[in-house]
Amino acid sequence: MTIQTIVLLVVVGLLAGILSGLVGLGGGVIIVPALVFLLGFSQHQATGTSLGILLLPAGIFAVINYYQKGMIDVRVVLLIFIGFLAGGWLGSKISLSVNETVLKKIFAVVLLLIAGKVLFFDK
Repeated sequence: MTIQTIVLLVVVGLLAGILSGLVGLGGGVIIVPALVFLLGFSQHQATGTSLGILLLPAGIFAVINYYQKGMIDVRVVLLIFIGFLAGGWLGSKISLSVNETVLKKIFAVVLLLIAGKVLFFDK
């Protein structure tokens, strides 16, 4: 790995970490597109790499900060976690069976739907 690639990866991680701590975004919105467009990863490789970061305790310090301020409902976290386990397994099975071009289009549509909701339908 070149120094330039290492610096780029650290900067991507920094931006994803800042957005994750700030508004809960990071993996899908920052890391996946950066890996695809800046480093030439396939959509599948970028998704897998993003999940590798997510599933490691990368956000532990942000979680501690929010928990200390009483902003985390542990019951909700645990219930979503149970769904996330099953959904992550099912989603990865589906993703790995889908053509990369189709996967990129699904990814783009999901981002557009989220952006549209936040821009036009959020109270």
